[in-house]
Amino acid sequence: MNKEKRKGHETILEFVKTLPGMPGVYRMMNAAGDVLYVGKAKSLKKRVIAYTQPEKHSIRIQRMIAATATMEFTTTHTEAEALLLEANLIKKLKPRYNILLRDDKSFPFILITGGHDYPQVTKHRGNKDRDGEYFGPFASGMAVNETLTVLQRAFQLRTCSDNIFALRTRPCLQYQIKRCTAPCVGRVTREQYAAQVDLARQFLTGKSRSIQEKFVGEMQKASDATDFETAAFFRDRIRALTMIQQEQLVHIEGIESADFHVLAQDKGQSCVQVFFFRAGQNYGNRSYFPRHEKDENPEDILSAFVAQFYTNKPVPKEIVTSHVLAGQDVIEEALKMKAGYKVSILNPSRGSKKEIIDMAAKNAREALQRRMAVEASQAEVFERLAELFGLDAPPERIEVFDNSHISGSHAVGAMIVASQDGFMKNSYRKFNIKGPVAPGDDYGMMKEVLTRRFQALLKDGEAQGQWPDLLLIDGGQGQLSAVQQVLGDLGVQGVPVVSIAKGPDRNAGRERFFMEGREPVSLEQGDPVLYFMQRVRDEAHRFAITTHRARRSAAIGQNPLDAIAGIGGKRKKALLLHFGSAKGVAEAGVADLQKVAGISKAVAEKIYGFFHEKEE
Repeated sequence: MNKEKRKGHETILEFVKTLPGMPGVYRMMNAAGDVLYVGKAKSLKKRVIAYTQPEKHSIRIQRMIAATATMEFTTTHTEAEALLLEANLIKKLKPRYNILLRDDKSFPFILITGGHDYPQVTKHRGNKDRDGEYFGPFASGMAVNETLTVLQRAFQLRTCSDNIFALRTRPCLQYQIKRCTAPCVGRVTREQYAAQVDLARQFLTGKSRSIQEKFVGEMQKASDATDFETAAFFRDRIRALTMIQQEQLVHIEGIESADFHVLAQDKGQSCVQVFFFRAGQNYGNRSYFPRHEKDENPEDILSAFVAQFYTNKPVPKEIVTSHVLAGQDVIEEALKMKAGYKVSILNPSRGSKKEIIDMAAKNAREALQRRMAVEASQAEVFERLAELFGLDAPPERIEVFDNSHISGSHAVGAMIVASQDGFMKNSYRKFNIKGPVAPGDDYGMMKEVLTRRFQALLKDGEAQGQWPDLLLIDGGQGQLSAVQQVLGDLGVQGVPVVSIAKGPDRNAGRERFFMEGREPVSLEQGDPVLYFMQRVRDEAHRFAITTHRARRSAAIGQNPLDAIAGIGGKRKKALLLHFGSAKGVAEAGVADLQKVAGISKAVAEKIYGFFHEKEE
């Protein structure tokens, strides 16, 4: 055993001497304080003592033991409590040696708002802090939008905000196309609208077929009375319900609430396909690709995935899995503690649930094959990047910087991060420019952003693993020189910098790439490296513009119309009534703006200019 391994082994042995035989969570950390691994145990002492015999572990775990310089412990009352704490810590700390759920975005819900005589139906994502009834989760925003479209067509509920609702004096387009009954202007009574809401609620709780039968009866009654307009109205509502039933593809009777977690593996990589069912309805599915070592077994991978998955999501009453989970009883108990009701984890071998598992497994295998094909192609792109710019190895972390401002006001800098796995959005950073910026002084802004970025890196130290292998800057030779000056002043060496200059007439596809000590290069149209560079540059520009607009909106208040000189309360109300929202005003042309009472050509041009000033 070499000196480094003996040091890690001896460190752990010292902690074992004072550990209790209680349930809890342990963290193994290196000399820099980075968490290497988070684990839970029924008995901390018995679990941790296993690490004092590294020769009985795999090479990977031996490396982890060797790197361990200290440990931290948290005792809990039960193993289930330890599991919940472990899952939360893994998601927060992202330790190198843990199986890790990636791309853990929140799921959208449909919300029927409360506290209003005429509730709104809308998409909701995030904390359930609004009064009302929530239905979901849905696997994607697209699945929510499809269902919202059905709700509008079949039940004609309003989707506009309360502010727009209060301002309206005549029905909007949604009323004209029969997707809303215009409660805002009294075209329907509160009782009638409540009946519409109740039908929508029934639909969202799995009673779509009974509602459809009711509409069929109403259509037949209207047809018998030769009221063909009403009959056509119910016919369209029936079609809307039929459409969503066909799109859902899978419908399971008798399932109140269940999620299916199905794992597929190939060449050491895994895909977990998650299907959501609520009230017997399929609310969509999503693919996940957890990070793990190639030698991990499927039971451990799926167990870690399920435990982490529900740390920030509602727990259904049934969880159906393709494999028996490692520690399944403990996971059931932990999820019961979190949810407040009994949660069953099932592993069916026959029946309709097994059919869903088989279908999901097919989807998972196909998704994994597509991802592996993309990764192989992406690996080739990164190898060519290294060759093109003279890097020692394909970059693992690429940081891309851009600025946005209007004539120097509300200036922001933005940093996005890309790797072979795609955009690392958790690592994106925004920089509100603090120093005075002269109009057009992009060099000054870039210097401030890069200075702040690398000062933070130097302060944290290289052990944080956040140093870039390649910097990409939007600009030409001047921007490159400004960045090199910043790095030189800070004493930063060994970080390659490439600036991307747009081609003649700012044409995409004719970009030139500048690098210190090398001649500028251009790439042929259709080159995958060129496409990649354009994509990351455009993503940086998108993030910079979005950040700038958010800062600008915050500075001028909730309504951007307030910031336009010459637009008082009367004109603002007229604009909002005509276009429905500030966004509608922003998207209108000069001719459309002139159609609003009190808006002359000069005022229309001023409004248009405000929303379409050149953003750099």
